Amino acid sequence: MNHYCTYLDRGFVIQGLALWRSLAAHDPDAILWVLAFDNVAGDVLEELADPRLHVVRLAELESADPAFAVVKGSRSKVEYYFTSSPCWLRWLLAAHPEIGRITYLDSDLLVFSSPAPIHAAMDAAGASVLVTPHRFPTWQKNYERYGRFNKGWLAIRNDPVGQACLADWRDRCLAWCHDRPDASGRYADQGYLTAWPDLFGASVLVFEHGGVNLAPWNWLAHQVTWAAARHPLFDGQPLVAFHFSRFQPLQGDWWWHSGQLQCGVMPWGLRQFIYGTYWRALASARAEIVARHPGWNFTRPVRRYTGAAAGLAIYAFIFGGNWLRVGDTFIAGRIGLGRWSGRVLVMLQHIFLPRSLHPAARPTVSADRRINPAR
Repeated sequence: MNHYCTYLDRGFVIQGLALWRSLAAHDPDAILWVLAFDNVAGDVLEELADPRLHVVRLAELESADPAFAVVKGSRSKVEYYFTSSPCWLRWLLAAHPEIGRITYLDSDLLVFSSPAPIHAAMDAAGASVLVTPHRFPTWQKNYERYGRFNKGWLAIRNDPVGQACLADWRDRCLAWCHDRPDASGRYADQGYLTAWPDLFGASVLVFEHGGVNLAPWNWLAHQVTWAAARHPLFDGQPLVAFHFSRFQPLQGDWWWHSGQLQCGVMPWGLRQFIYGTYWRALASARAEIVARHPGWNFTRPVRRYTGAAAGLAIYAFIFGGNWLRVGDTFIAGRIGLGRWSGRVLVMLQHIFLPRSLHPAARPTVSADRRINPAR
């Protein structure tokens, strides 16, 4: 069996279920462990009675790891979520020694094809740890302050090196895990991953694959071609999983924040293949939940733009950062710059916005969690 894990609260239940259904479809040996941060999320997922979907309540982790629970009062909600990452993985491997390897996935990913090549590459390398680089385009190198690697997809083997990695990561996160980058290279739980190749040497596989943990911030770093079956290839490699960072409804389910404001707007065909597929997965997951909980929907409140945020909203409108959904089609209004929109926007921000609002200086704030283009 291939063991995966994620974590979520009630605001990501639909996304998390969509992730699980896509993972189960492409990996028949998959088992997903979910850390539920609130009882609402836990109840909804447990009611599915899926034998390969295991739900663990936050209280169980806190009881097993008192040092983790102690820091709760000194962290914001999202910082506590970030702090949980190594504690969650470490507890899973200790409590379930039958898990030979655990693969962590952010709950806002969707799996498009088999993850088997990732597992095979890790096995072939004899690696205890697998990490995926952010792969920023050259003009977005300023975002490397959020870490060389993205935590959205990583794997840890249940062996002495993997356990040592998790113990070290946990100690560092318990000591400092804040939602801001600092001068020493720390950023939440993610910045610490940068040091892993130096700390653990050849036991760490830096997995360079254009279709794994593809995201708004890195798709432009790859050459996009199309296979005969009209499936996109990224540097000749198939899409395994896309990271839908910051993709969220702004009004109902018809007006969406794309998460691509500072990255560049995907061309039409690629956007519909990736985001249209994701919408269908989200709609299916929502229908599955609504069958038991009538009226359940995306639970985030509509964002209210004031001050500087209103200025960014204007940029989003002009450059196609917000999308209109019609059926499973996402329409981006923009001034015609397409994939160049992000570059032009970053240039204009540096010219016209106060320094504190430059994308390299300040993460974007969403409705219920602080996030940035590299989360």
